[in-house]
Amino acid sequence: MAVLLSFIIVLFFVSLSCFAVEKAVEDTAKPDRAITMAAQYSGVRVPQGKKISMNLVFMNQGKTGEHVVVWVDKAPQGWETSIETPQFEVTGVYVPVGAEKTLIFKAAPRNSSKPGKYLFRIAARTKDGKFRMQESISVEVVKNEEAKKSSGNIKLTAFYPVLKGPVKGEYEFSVMVKSELDRAAIFKLFASGPEGWNISFKPAYESKLKARYISSLEILANQSKVLDVEVKPSLSATAGEYPLKVGVSTEGAEADTELKLVLIGSYGLKLGTPSGLLSLDARPGEKSNISIYVRNTGTVVNRDIVFTTFKPENWKIEFKPERIDSIKPNDIKQVEAVITPYEDALVGDYSLKVQAKGEEGSQDAVEFRVTVKASQVWGWAGLGIIALVIIGLILTFRFLGRR
Repeated sequence: MAVLLSFIIVLFFVSLSCFAVEKAVEDTAKPDRAITMAAQYSGVRVPQGKKISMNLVFMNQGKTGEHVVVWVDKAPQGWETSIETPQFEVTGVYVPVGAEKTLIFKAAPRNSSKPGKYLFRIAARTKDGKFRMQESISVEVVKNEEAKKSSGNIKLTAFYPVLKGPVKGEYEFSVMVKSELDRAAIFKLFASGPEGWNISFKPAYESKLKARYISSLEILANQSKVLDVEVKPSLSATAGEYPLKVGVSTEGAEADTELKLVLIGSYGLKLGTPSGLLSLDARPGEKSNISIYVRNTGTVVNRDIVFTTFKPENWKIEFKPERIDSIKPNDIKQVEAVITPYEDALVGDYSLKVQAKGEEGSQDAVEFRVTVKASQVWGWAGLGIIALVIIGLILTFRFLGRR
């Protein structure tokens, strides 16, 4: 056992020594300083008006980290250029030993660029100026028609380009992306719609419970894929027709299609009482009042609102006013309900339902508990009888006292 343990320890130290020797040889083979810069593409072809965005890669194969200053050394007139990261514009970058750092070169025409060739030059140097680098990028601007012919076509087809439904809803369009390019490509997805709307892409046929939202997809040469476009109108959206636009783009090719969402107003009513109580006391044959509010919970004006009731037999219920001409969204109107129980109603609790009905079948109901108490006539009659009994007793005592 001791021999085996000794063998393992010796083997470990031999491996460690070999690794140290290999590392030392590798470090010796490296130059003291070696920094390079490369543009992702040295030449591109784009349609008129399209912006350019590509990576600049810095690689340090030396023995020390390098601070590199970078700038756009040459740009055609009428173009705006910048060197950026996803967070901000930069003028320099630090590249550690054995690492790569990526910046983004962007160029955009101030106006619609004319067809032709444009040359850009990116320059960089180390802080001490010992290493200088430059990269030239040739951009050929072609007319939109020529760009499509030169790179192949992309077709975007919506199965149902127009959807219709209520304002408070979520909608899903199905769109097929067909690539006629002779190469596999990664397509960026983009969409535009009214302010405050949420438009997202996700793979078609994926379970709702584990749906992933995506911003790009890969399509092989001459193949197609189906996407679901999920649209959520803003909370402030109103009834009307809303155009939407979705598209895909890749290097040298782009396609889009128009969609339309027709929102119709939603109807809704809500009944209640100002105090929140849904009970009241009443007496047989006597009128009792209760205030009821009607709120328009829909998104459009609700008109011709009338009231119906489900009440015990021989009871009477009147509404003042009898109908409401119109209520705007989120507005409240108040009515008075006058309830008269049947004259021979027994003392106890009764259920009474009031329903409001407006346009497009919008309706709501509220149920009240009405407690019928004994009539006041019987109360006064009882008091009268008691008074007569007391008077009778007093007269009796007086009469007996005299005798």
